[in-house]
Amino acid sequence: MPQQFKTVGLWGRLGEPSVSEPAKQVVAHLRKRDVRVFAATSGDVAALPDGLTGVAETELAERVDLVVAIGGDGTLLHAARHVAVRGVPLLGINRGRLGFLTDISPEHMFDAIDAILAGNYLEEKRLMLNAQIADGSSHSRLVALNDVVLQKGETGRMLDFITTVDGSYVNTHRGDGLIVATPTGSTAYALSCGGPIIQPNVDALVMVPICPHTLSDRPLVLKLTSSIEVQVETDAGSPAQVVCDGEPLGRIDSGEVLRIGLADETVTLLHPRDYNYYELLRSKLNWGRANRNGRPIRR
Repeated sequence: MPQQFKTVGLWGRLGEPSVSEPAKQVVAHLRKRDVRVFAATSGDVAALPDGLTGVAETELAERVDLVVAIGGDGTLLHAARHVAVRGVPLLGINRGRLGFLTDISPEHMFDAIDAILAGNYLEEKRLMLNAQIADGSSHSRLVALNDVVLQKGETGRMLDFITTVDGSYVNTHRGDGLIVATPTGSTAYALSCGGPIIQPNVDALVMVPICPHTLSDRPLVLKLTSSIEVQVETDAGSPAQVVCDGEPLGRIDSGEVLRIGLADETVTLLHPRDYNYYELLRSKLNWGRANRNGRPIRR
């Protein structure tokens, strides 16, 4: 049965004009439908639009039935980490550039919100990655909806690092780093590094080297349950950083191990009933522009 949404949380940089205006419109629209509206905030609650109740980011998912992220994909990724633990669904309104995840445009947001409040929506589970840096004494952990990235810490110096999958040695890499991405993240950083596009409901991960020194070092598609370990070589001479969906997990030094695998948490994304993944790809990647009428070519 469709879930009833009586409380909604807004997530975004509400102080920015490109976000604050649609946020005010969303608040007014929801209030007319007797929906109580909260907002994730780390600053002055007095600056929030009228009709909003400000709560800490860490508490928002405990107070609401649905979170609406207004901004770019980065905004939704930040929200996803907080809502995943509570199982609260997430809706994205695009005020960024590309918007693979925040797939609802401002001109259609009222129709989409009304449809969702009426229970007319598609629900999609997206898997997440778990990343840990283990140094023998402590563990740092973050989850990621898009990707976990190992990247060089110093400009102009390459990294040497070793990868294993399910305990089997894969390669000793030399380059700028490594991306491990979910199907959701396959259209992000991994795509720009030559990785494949993976349909969101395919049970797979992709491991993509960043600017490899050896050109035969190519992306690998791995089974969903793969356990991946990455270790920076002792004589690399350059520190490395680990970033999860744009948020730093920490520095990884020689002798430490980065472990990446499937997280227990998942993210539930809501879409309008007419949502179509291939239509989204065509729109965002400008596919089929040579076919002016936009129709499939029949042979």
